[in-house]
Parts: sequence; C-alpha cells; structure tokens
Amino acid sequence: MNYDVFNGDADGICALLQLRKAEPRESRLVTGVKRDINLLEKIQPAEGDLVTVLDVSMDKNMAGLQRALADGASVFYVDHHFPGEIPEHASLTALINESPDVCTAALVNGHLQGAQLDWAVTGAFGDNLKDTARKLAKPLELSPADLDALEELGTYINYNGYGPAIEDLHFDPEELYRHLYAAESALGFVAESPDFQRLKEGYHEDMGLAEALQPMHATDSVAVFMLPNEAWARRVSGVYSNDLATGNPDRAHAVLTEKANGNYLVSVRAPMSNKQGAAELCMQFPTGGGRAGAAGINDLPADSLEDFVGAFGKAYTSRYSRPRH
Repeated sequence: MNYDVFNGDADGICALLQLRKAEPRESRLVTGVKRDINLLEKIQPAEGDLVTVLDVSMDKNMAGLQRALADGASVFYVDHHFPGEIPEHASLTALINESPDVCTAALVNGHLQGAQLDWAVTGAFGDNLKDTARKLAKPLELSPADLDALEELGTYINYNGYGPAIEDLHFDPEELYRHLYAAESALGFVAESPDFQRLKEGYHEDMGLAEALQPMHATDSVAVFMLPNEAWARRVSGVYSNDLATGNPDRAHAVLTEKANGNYLVSVRAPMSNKQGAAELCMQFPTGGGRAGAAGINDLPADSLEDFVGAFGKAYTSRYSRPRH
C-alpha cells in the first residue's frame, strides 16, 4: 500500500495536489486538522510501501518515521518545520528547508520544476507567504484579478484547516483535497465550485466576529488577542493571526483561543518585517512547535498564561525586535 500523509492546511493540501496531479498514484490519504501533526502514528507501512509525508514536522514524527524505515518502507519527506536530526537512511529522501520564506508547496514546486505552478502559488498564499507566492506566480503571467483569486483560495483552504476537531471545520481536509483534485485548475475551482463559495462565506462571517475584538495586551512591539471557546473562534484563529501580521508588519502577534478543558490554543506570528523566534518561543512550552515566522502551542495550561505573555513580550521587545532608525 502507498500512503500520502499531509497537513490539512493549505500548504499540505496544495503540496499533495501538485505531486498527484503531476505523478498520479493510488494511495491511502492520511490527514486531519492543521494541529494534528503526529500523522505517522496513524499508519503501519510494510516493506515495499511508498510513504509521502508533506508539511508535518519530522521532529514530531520521528518515531513513526524510524519505524516505517525499519519496516522496509521508502519515505519521501518534504517540510519546512524544525526537523530535529534527519536520519541517514537509503530509503529516505528528505527535502527540508526551514527558511521563513519557504513553504512545503514551494519546495514541491521546485522538485517538480513548476509542473503545477498554480497550486504552488495557492499554497504559498495560504501559508501567508505573499511575496513568495507573487514571485512564484510570475511565469503564469496572471491578471491582477486572477492572482487575487488564488490568494483568496489559499486563504480559505488554510482557514478550513483550523480547529481542534473535524466537526469544527466546513470540510474534512481529506474531502476538500479530493474536491480540489477534481478541479481542472485552481482558477477553475474558484470559478466553478460551490465549495469555494461556502468557504468564502464562512471565512468572512468568522473574520467579522474576530475583527470586532480588542487586544488583551498591546504595545508597539507585541499584541495578544483572546478568542472565546466557540466554533467560529477555533476556525479563525490561524488566519486571523496571519491577517494581524499582514496589517501590522512590525509587530508580533499572539492569538489565544480558550479550550473546553480550560487551557489555550495559541497561534504566534513573528513580525513580517523580521520573521524570527516564533518556534523558539513556543517550544519553551509543552505541545509547542512550528517555524521561525509562525508557530503555536496546542494546549497551553491556564496557569502558564502569564508566563507565556511575559515570554512573548520579552522575546519581541528585545532579542527579535528590529532596530528602529
């Protein structure tokens, strides 16, 4: 059996869309909500199986990766998160790049030499790498309206991935992947699919609620927002963080969402003008991880809230603040 293991956000979905449109393969799809990243624990590959892993941290999946290799599977691993120590194994091909301006969809685009460029652009937009997306898009010679449409699509796919459970989402990420795969192109999906309209309407409704909130803590360097334990807030936490970062590029942002257990789901965005430190900050707390420009904590204990806000403020008013001239 072959396995396609991928993050349920725009980057993971668009990375796999490129691969399977360029290199069709029957496989079992393994994905989940964006924060469900321990995906290799869900499979038991055997000798001769082909396993593709996209946009989930190798460090968080090391046990599953080593087990798959030991059992004789071949693994193709593409990612842009902290990998830990990459195993040296003849059956592992790893394309890992932690640069803050790189995403998995862009890495797959390089691997395929631009074979499915519209989906690479969509994935980069979804990962809030707007400059990267626009650079990738140049060979397509798109009109401004079509480029905006790909940015919308990437944003909405990414929006759909957030939430602690599939029930919070508009689409199961596997279902959304299949609908996107059936489209002739990314722009074709925008123009013809009712799923695009469903995502668009949900996104704007949820973002309208988020944009009415005031920060619980704000300075020139940082801002912290608190969202309630409601389905719309769980869905919007990541894309709202991206929107805040884009609107205030010299400020770091943290969006905390209250959870049913009394703890917090945390999304951190480094300043767009200096994409550093987000993963390092979040990894100070259990269940934290990510990359330099964007990271998160899946379950911040309630009694650690003050410690987190303090560490966040300290990080971005000193070490990672850009000198002002």
